[in-house]
Amino acid sequence: MLDIKKIKENPEAVKAGLRAKEVDCDATVDRILELDIQIRALKTATESATAQKNKLAKENGKLFGQRKKAEKEGKPTAEIDGIIENNRQQSIRLDQEIAEDAEKLKTMSAEYRTAMLSLPNLPDPDLKPGGKENNEPLRYFGEPHKFDFTPKHHVDLCLDLGLIDYERGVKLAGSGNWMYTGMGARLEWALLNYFIDTHIADGYEFILPPHMLEYQCGETAGQFPKFADEVYKIANPTDDRIHYMLPTAEAALCSVFRDEILPENELPKKYFAYTPCFRREAGSHRADERGMVRGHQFNKVEMFQFTRPEDSDEAFEELVRKAENLVKGLGFHFRTVKLAAGDCSASMARTYDIEIQIPSMNGYKEVSSVSNARDYQARRGNIRFRREATGKPEFLHTLNGSGLATSRIFPAMVEQNQRADGSIVVPEVLRKYLGGIEVIEKK
Repeated sequence: MLDIKKIKENPEAVKAGLRAKEVDCDATVDRILELDIQIRALKTATESATAQKNKLAKENGKLFGQRKKAEKEGKPTAEIDGIIENNRQQSIRLDQEIAEDAEKLKTMSAEYRTAMLSLPNLPDPDLKPGGKENNEPLRYFGEPHKFDFTPKHHVDLCLDLGLIDYERGVKLAGSGNWMYTGMGARLEWALLNYFIDTHIADGYEFILPPHMLEYQCGETAGQFPKFADEVYKIANPTDDRIHYMLPTAEAALCSVFRDEILPENELPKKYFAYTPCFRREAGSHRADERGMVRGHQFNKVEMFQFTRPEDSDEAFEELVRKAENLVKGLGFHFRTVKLAAGDCSASMARTYDIEIQIPSMNGYKEVSSVSNARDYQARRGNIRFRREATGKPEFLHTLNGSGLATSRIFPAMVEQNQRADGSIVVPEVLRKYLGGIEVIEKK
């Protein structure tokens, strides 16, 4: 969620930033400013009416005392009774006004909140405007893989070596699914163990979060309400709460400290989580996306940090280096790409992608996205820290990065490490998880 102060101070700059993300929110920003004025006016009117009502009640309390005294002294009370009744009628009218204003305030506040939640995050000023055509490769590592024979597609290699059963995966769960078998399952698990061991060595805390989340997790992460139809929702027959299967561990980790205030001396918080990820959209039907490049379920290890605002740039560079080092360790040629504003997700102010080559796909494919949300997610989830110097709570910054997703690492590893005889060489960093196996051959 954006800071309303920033919107009010310079609405045109906010509109320009959102247009750089290829999102036209001009009308929404204008409506938010209108609602802000109306809501504040209603609150002021309600407070004034409540104060006036309390004043009348206090006055009537004194008048009742005067009336009681007059009765005892045998004096007439008609004038006092008239004032009391007049005050009572005014209080009734004020009650009606307060009730009407409260209903208006409820309606306006709901519209205001929905409008604020619908605004994407502002991109960092140094990002190029526009979409992926303006993405900027920052650096390359290694050289593209070359073969002295005709290489096979990863689907054919996986079938020949008995690593994946695509047909039975579809039978079990429908298109966009697959099933790891034998050495394929062990190779997948070796990748996950490699990622996990690396993050533990770097001082990150291991988290295994629930895979089924409540709606507010998606709202805090910035995925809802806009992308609520892109997840697998779960019907609950016992109550009306909305649950969904997480599309990424970011959605869970982001809400760990929702509605909490952390001590400054506990920051940064560095976590990583392993989860399967569930997504309704399984990609295109292009011929070069056969196999497991896109799917409805895949495995991922996700990195996440909570930091002070002044530390988030350094944290971002740390996460990028970690993702790069994981890919380097596997021996891949890759590039790191700075995304243009319009190619960053709605929640993110900044994103770098690490892209590797899958030979059969004739280009680069993203295997990690590292992003800085700044205080956008923290505002949505009311996640703060208490500044020691001032004693005041402030919104912290959240960052995330894939570390890594296996659904593209696996096919790239199989294709790049294939040999002319159809076998594949196991990357050295994975061999200790496979009992020292160096080559996977057809039985």
